[in-house]
Amino acid sequence: IDQNLGGPIRAYILAHKDAIQLWRTVMGPTRVFRARHVAPDSIRGSFGLTDTRNTTHGSDSVISASREIAAFFPDFSEKQWYEEEEPQLRCGPVRYSPEGGVHCAAGTGGPGPA
Repeated sequence: IDQNLGGPIRAYILAHKDAIQLWRTVMGPTRVFRARHVAPDSIRGSFGLTDTRNTTHGSDSVISASREIAAFFPDFSEKQWYEEEEPQLRCGPVRYSPEGGVHCAAGTGGPGPA
């Protein structure tokens, strides 16, 4: 985590069947020089400064993701999310709750107004 603290950060939990691979594609290669040449439109290709200041981080595996989620979001329960939240999000429209900073199923009692 220390390498991620060169300034303000925003941490997110991405939910998608292939979230890790999709996010890693959007980020681009870890090495900035390579990113600029093979993925110039990626986040790292566009904004990376050096290999240690490459603008973004993404977990490389489900195990790493679980560990990093626990570090950044200690009150978040993956088990509870998969059991209670995820099924609702698959059933229809989703809305963003700025108050809670989360997405929730439209029309549910999630954070913020429905």
